[in-house]
Amino acid sequence: MPRPKRSTGLVTFGLYVIAVVLINMAASTIFARFDLTRGNVLSLSEASRTVVATLSEPLTIDVFFSRNLPPPYNAVEQALRDLLEEYANHNPRLFNYRFRDVSAEDGDMTAEARDNQKLAGSYGIHPVQIQAIEKDEVKFQRAYMSLVIIHGDLIEQVANITTTDGLEYRLTTAMRKMNNKISALLQVQGHIQVKLVMSAALKTVAPLMGLKGLPDLPGEVERAVRTLNARTYGKLAFSFLDPPADANLEELSQADNLLLLSWPASNDGRIQAGRGLIGLVVEHRGRKIALPLIDIVRLPILGTQYKLIEGEALARMINDSVETLIEIHDGLGILTGRRAAPILGGAAPGSPQDDPQAFSNLREQLASGYSLKPVNITEGPIPEGIGCLLVVSPREPFSEHELYRIDQFLMQGKSLALVLDAFDERPTGAPGMPGQSSVFVPVETGLERLLAHYGVEIRRSIVLDENAYRQQMPPQMGGGERPLYYAPIIKRQFMNQELAFMRNIKGLVAVKVSPVELAPEAARHSSVRAHRLFSSSEKSWEMKERITLDPMFLRPPSDKEELRSRPLAYLLEGEFPSYFAGKPLPVRELAEPSGEKPADPAAASPAAIDLAQVEHRGQFIAKGKPGKLFVLGSADMLKNIVIDETGRGANTVFVLNTVDALNGREDIAVLRAKEQTFNPLADTSPGERTFIKFFNIAGLPFLVAIFGIGVWVRRSARKRRIQAMFAAAGE
Repeated sequence: MPRPKRSTGLVTFGLYVIAVVLINMAASTIFARFDLTRGNVLSLSEASRTVVATLSEPLTIDVFFSRNLPPPYNAVEQALRDLLEEYANHNPRLFNYRFRDVSAEDGDMTAEARDNQKLAGSYGIHPVQIQAIEKDEVKFQRAYMSLVIIHGDLIEQVANITTTDGLEYRLTTAMRKMNNKISALLQVQGHIQVKLVMSAALKTVAPLMGLKGLPDLPGEVERAVRTLNARTYGKLAFSFLDPPADANLEELSQADNLLLLSWPASNDGRIQAGRGLIGLVVEHRGRKIALPLIDIVRLPILGTQYKLIEGEALARMINDSVETLIEIHDGLGILTGRRAAPILGGAAPGSPQDDPQAFSNLREQLASGYSLKPVNITEGPIPEGIGCLLVVSPREPFSEHELYRIDQFLMQGKSLALVLDAFDERPTGAPGMPGQSSVFVPVETGLERLLAHYGVEIRRSIVLDENAYRQQMPPQMGGGERPLYYAPIIKRQFMNQELAFMRNIKGLVAVKVSPVELAPEAARHSSVRAHRLFSSSEKSWEMKERITLDPMFLRPPSDKEELRSRPLAYLLEGEFPSYFAGKPLPVRELAEPSGEKPADPAAASPAAIDLAQVEHRGQFIAKGKPGKLFVLGSADMLKNIVIDETGRGANTVFVLNTVDALNGREDIAVLRAKEQTFNPLADTSPGERTFIKFFNIAGLPFLVAIFGIGVWVRRSARKRRIQAMFAAAGE
């Protein structure tokens, strides 16, 4: 057989070298990366890619991280480098990062490192103390492990990066918060129109209605717009409209949701009966927000009163509306008053169990992503810049006008989160005394009527479940575990995994929760979709009427027909119909005129008009824009007993994800849940557990023995074949 020539081999080798070089040249310009981890943990989420891709100005990250750190902190530095490189790959033009040297080598510090440490101090970054183990010795050292994000004139600090848990979430949310404030305004095409609509006829009747500043209103609005333009890159444009006398005021009122006033003639006949429109409309690219300029209240003795919105409040309303239109608002409204739970801290609302610090973990977690704004609807309207209102366990009845404000907030296409307790738990006896118990008094606030109209109800009962949290008992009480039936464990099969913000949440703990049920499908509105978020297990039952949660007296019911799964939380979305449609619109009523002396009816001017005969229409939405309504029957699920301070627990992730979903931040919710560490084992039956145990003890050794026998048989057969071949060759 002829051998190949040496030159042919060299040519083949040369072709291989050329092919390898070409492949490397192509790889330098074409980059491909595959993430085979479950949930793509090592890849940027959609939210992160969107934030980086939408940068409109350069963003720089300065990293102050000490070198040569001991494990596990050295892995944190490498993970941070990889993550920042991923960000840079998606926008290399505007995203930049640099690691600044802050380390001292062998005790000596370079001038550059010294300058960088001073720079870190100017940003408010200081070294932290970490623990290292060297040669069986525990040592402590100080290290820099922080960074700052610089975007335009804004600087955001991300300190104490001691773990990779939630690292992408912390960076993305910080960049998103900064990017929204700058990029959204720079990307606005054209101008945001601020239009004042005011009929000239109102000027003649305004003094008699207590609206003396009405003639100066156009100039005041224009000044407010001019002031705001200095902070919004000149994106606002003011216009003033005086509707003609022959215009169809009803049509204009409905088109822009403006207030239409109708008044009778004055007593002396100098002022004729008439009508007029008034309102402020902020508009951009087909989206409108109507702002009320007159507050109507009813006072004892004085009757109906009209008050014009003041200048400072006017500028704030316009600014909040602009942020809402271009979707950069980050305000989360927290209802205060009506003995609502003290989410924002401060004084307890009245019940001994309402510790003002019971919600501190939730408050800190929410504040990291939102500007928390107290909302007291008793004193004024809900601010425009709020996209979601969180109502947690109020215990005093709302007035009709307060319910009207909540209803109209939802009608605007915004989100409403109602976390309500069906009962007010009131301890009996002296606090801390042995034998202390509680009585559960049903709560009536009026929100129940709104919910029933929207198609959902919180039942007056507490759900108990055999699949519940088990409390470790101290040795003096016999040790072991005791089930707390009022704290059901929610397993994955009873959670809605179809919704993106729920997908990576694999378990929850519910505490003192009431069932939430939908109205029959025939009675619900077809424009509203309902998503059941989670339910109790099939071994749950309800405790009604006489409620007692003492574990010593709780037992599963003997009648197994009472055991079934109960829905515990719902998310409804769609076009909700107003509860007040077809009803007289309520007016805010005050108990007393806030320090003002009652007017003497006899001293009224003879030219005055009867304000009781002034009619007002408009500024009412009968059928809402697409909005969202979240309903949960337990405020205890927001307390520190289940909300952890790190923000990584399953219950905490669920609550924060729900708030994000209500605020249109589903991508951030998915990002937060991507690294969820709670991964419970799947439920198995006793038979399955016995089989697995037997298989591990006897099955695996048996398989090893069978495999060994198979190898021995194969080798023996091969040995016989070889012997037969040599025997045949010898013959």
